[in-house]
Amino acid sequence: MLVIGAELLVRAALRLATRLHVRPLIIGLSLVAFGSTAPQLTVSLQAAYQGAPDVAVGSVIGSNIFNLLVVLGLTALIIPLRVSRQLVRLDLPLMIGASALVYLLASNAELGRIEGALLLLGLLGYLLMLWHQSRHYARTYQAPLIHHVGRARFWSGTLLQVALGFVLLSLAGHLLLEAAVEVATDLGLSERVIGLTVVAVCTSLPELAAAVVAALRGEREIAVGTVIGSNLFNLLAVLGLTALVTPQPLSISPNALAFDLPVMLGVAALSLPLFYSGYRITRAEGLVLLGLYLVYGLHIVAFTTGMPLAGQLERLMLFYVLPALAGILLYTTVRAWRRQQ
Repeated sequence: MLVIGAELLVRAALRLATRLHVRPLIIGLSLVAFGSTAPQLTVSLQAAYQGAPDVAVGSVIGSNIFNLLVVLGLTALIIPLRVSRQLVRLDLPLMIGASALVYLLASNAELGRIEGALLLLGLLGYLLMLWHQSRHYARTYQAPLIHHVGRARFWSGTLLQVALGFVLLSLAGHLLLEAAVEVATDLGLSERVIGLTVVAVCTSLPELAAAVVAALRGEREIAVGTVIGSNLFNLLAVLGLTALVTPQPLSISPNALAFDLPVMLGVAALSLPLFYSGYRITRAEGLVLLGLYLVYGLHIVAFTTGMPLAGQLERLMLFYVLPALAGILLYTTVRAWRRQQ
């Protein structure tokens, strides 16, 4: 159902982009990203109303980390991805800014209705920006020619395809989520770990399916746009709406403030020089992203179970891996900037 739903949604997105004379990137940042985020919104709202704020918040944090490291990494491993200049100059900094905003708002260990309203205002501003971009590119973007199809037939068929894709993605994500949470609960995992790993991975599978299907169809702008747009919707729409409508403020655990939120912000900041150097994500860079998520997952398991491996992994990352990675990214970024100048 995930694969079929993603295929239907990507096909409908391409038809809409062609018909409306907008770049596929805009459709990926908006329609496909919103459709793949629907399971995340459902899960966060249910978790908050059932008194499990760690699951509601942790699933958003874990989903954003999974999207950037695993979805992009695995998709780039299948086929190297192109990154548009617009994405690097506008949408990616906005994602980093939204991550920093959530970290700042959560610094008092809770997200209330005022913080939720601020995040939703940010979402409104982002949607207005996308609408302005779509109008601009409708005048400048040269869409490929298509066979003439009647207006009524086109819209009815495309909207049906979009609706069916949404339903299949949401239903498949819900089924996977229920099964995975039941298994994780039986294994005795905490709410924070379930939210960061099991729930986050299951709610991110629609993004993974949509990105892989788009990349295999040669629409690599949609693949990257889906990930960036989905992360923005997670932070602004999912967290904002959940904090706004739930009776009690969403509590943020000390571990999330000390580790998970900084990791999410760090991964978002890491993607900027990675995308800027060459405006592409190669297979080697995809492997690096997957390796970083493997270390992150091992750290969560080791820290939860009290294994000494957690401290060893922290020292390895802080003193060896991250300085080396920062040096490489700084070198490639400066070289890319000098080449562009």
